Amino acid sequence: RTLRNSIKTGRIRHAYLFSGPRGTGKTTSARLLAKAVNCTNPDLAARPDNTCPTCTAIADGRLLDLIELDAASNRGIDEIRDLRDKINFSPGQARYKVYIIDEVHMLTEPAFNALLKTLEEPPAHAIFVLATTDPQKVPATIVSRCQPFSFRRLTLNEIVSRLQHLADEEGLRVEPGALALIARQATGSMRDAVSLLDQLAAGSPDITLAQAQAALGAGAVQWVGEVIDAVCRSDAAAGLDAINRAIDRGADARQFARQIVEQLRSVLLIKLGDASLVDVTNEQRAILDAQAAQLDLDRLTRAIKLFNQAAAELRGGWQPQLPLELALVEAIQAPAPASAPTVTSAARHAAPAKKPPSLPPDQPPAPVAATASVQEQPAAAAHVPEPPAGKAASLTIEAIQARWPDLLGRVKARSVKTWGMMNTCHLLGVENNTLIVGWQTDMLKDKFESSKDKQLVEDVLSELFAQKMLVRSMLDDPVLRAAMQLGAKVTPVQNRTSGERA
Repeated sequence: RTLRNSIKTGRIRHAYLFSGPRGTGKTTSARLLAKAVNCTNPDLAARPDNTCPTCTAIADGRLLDLIELDAASNRGIDEIRDLRDKINFSPGQARYKVYIIDEVHMLTEPAFNALLKTLEEPPAHAIFVLATTDPQKVPATIVSRCQPFSFRRLTLNEIVSRLQHLADEEGLRVEPGALALIARQATGSMRDAVSLLDQLAAGSPDITLAQAQAALGAGAVQWVGEVIDAVCRSDAAAGLDAINRAIDRGADARQFARQIVEQLRSVLLIKLGDASLVDVTNEQRAILDAQAAQLDLDRLTRAIKLFNQAAAELRGGWQPQLPLELALVEAIQAPAPASAPTVTSAARHAAPAKKPPSLPPDQPPAPVAATASVQEQPAAAAHVPEPPAGKAASLTIEAIQARWPDLLGRVKARSVKTWGMMNTCHLLGVENNTLIVGWQTDMLKDKFESSKDKQLVEDVLSELFAQKMLVRSMLDDPVLRAAMQLGAKVTPVQNRTSGERA
């Protein structure tokens, strides 16, 4: 409407900025604007009439005064300089020279600077139309010299109506369900919707919903409903069966995941009382109402997140349905409460505590440290001071386990990297004021000891328990865990040959 009024009143700007998602008509509107400003019809309200010589020349691509530049492939300063050198020449056929620069945000910074000079002092016969899908990347100095227009995605009904009009003009017989499927597949892009319709029309003038589903790789609606019904009933077997039947019948896994997310979103809108945004048939509305009544809000939002993540992960892979199956199982399962790693949970899987076997009188018992085959690094063992007296007796592994989530939260606030490492360790025990943690590999143990992570954890522990705390690392050995469960203590031992701590 704004453009029409500017044509009627003759108030034509020298530069326009069309922004919006792909396939929403930015370049097409730019060509229509070029027709309107150059149309020779004496009635300003009737422009463009698509019958005058200028309009037909633009429609046929013959008008030399309409210059289209793709900034994605012509993004350098040389192209803009060439444009600037030729812009001063008067139009040859039309009233205005119209320059359409598509994907203008792809221009380089020097090219933008060169274009800015032209926009500041444009000739009277030149009009610029800049089109972009990412207006945030266009410099503010360029935007301020243009009249902006934002293009939005088209609604489902708008796309269906336009597709029905095109089908009637081309003599195609298309089922309403097929048109709705094409519109959903286009996700608001009219260009994509027309391309999909053209693809289907190449096979047959009679287009059914089943043909559209087979050609577009979309899963049947009943399979999508069966997966969501399985989530409602917590029936993993039925959901897995529906997913595999859909994939085996030729449904594209990624598109199938999008359909599930779309229907779950509709269920969410109905659940929240905003059913006016859900455009479905009465039969489908009844199904969605029943699913909304069965799903609680927490499970519903979790299912949407999981299947949306699965759709993003489905960019290839030897097992296309696996992300969908995992999303289904996780959506059915109750979320596990956050808990700290405990020594008791690891010890439950160890063998029951037994008394050590008796040894012959001439064989002395081996030290626990040697039995567990644990060696401390010299540097780590040398700097550990003696714990202060009077405080160690009150500190237990249970006390640290109870405060472990709080400790992880404080560590994460200071260093996400350290927090990630601490999520991979196990609590083995406490000796005086020293926390003993176990690592799965030597690499993790050495990395923790040699970096600032250890000092950070010690500082947080000291703050949390209001006393000086230390951390000792060792390999997470099942024998060591069982020994510490029996009350054994691990101490650094001397290397008999070198006299160094081992």
